[in-house]
Amino acid sequence: MLLQHQTWQEVEFYLTNSQGIIMPIGSTEQHGPNGLIGTDAICAETIATAVGDVADAMVGPTIGVGMAVHHMGFTGSMTLRPSTLIAVTRDYVLSLARHGFRRFFFVNGHGGNIATVSAAFFEIYSEFEGAFGARRDQELRCRLANWWDGKALSELSKEIFGDQDGSHATASEVAVTQYVLPKTIKQAQLDPPKAPSGRFHGPADYRRRFPDGRIGSNPGLATPEKGQRFFDAAVAELAKTYKAFLAEKS
Repeated sequence: MLLQHQTWQEVEFYLTNSQGIIMPIGSTEQHGPNGLIGTDAICAETIATAVGDVADAMVGPTIGVGMAVHHMGFTGSMTLRPSTLIAVTRDYVLSLARHGFRRFFFVNGHGGNIATVSAAFFEIYSEFEGAFGARRDQELRCRLANWWDGKALSELSKEIFGDQDGSHATASEVAVTQYVLPKTIKQAQLDPPKAPSGRFHGPADYRRRFPDGRIGSNPGLATPEKGQRFFDAAVAELAKTYKAFLAEKS
């Protein structure tokens, strides 16, 4: 149930039954030689949309550019400053809160968003409740859920990819994009097949240490069939988490 595909009257009616909305958030950044630059936004949007179908929930517009400063050494990557992403998240949430939404469930596709979006939530709480608070039935709550998190996804990663899923340009996220967008599958020589792991500082240091963009991953193992398994598992897990979030009483 995409917000953009509804009329204002339909959204108004929805709010008579639910105050919850799912908000996809990702990034536009390099994902190695065979990963799409839009991987994080694509995964967040398609998984969030499917969660909305399962949970009969409204799904808001995707925040498609995230906090990806560290990827700016790679052509085509885009970033918002942390302060900008905080402001965008604040404006998205408070715009919808104006109409009566009170439970905001962010489905996240990019690890670099986590700290900034978490900070944004407290900016929102500060502004929404401020020094005067809010009635219990009017409290606003936000939650960030990474689509790849959880026991089921971790076990699936180990089963399918062993120790080769990695931490960036992962085999699992590339596989999800191959499943949802099969016409965009890219082929590339990966040398070495499994990229090195490690830490980095800024964009130049990232490019120097990990010259093809991957960290610890072997996305050459990705297939659409494997991607479907990750997609289905993520949707099932997130639908349960979303329903529990709406049901919270304290």
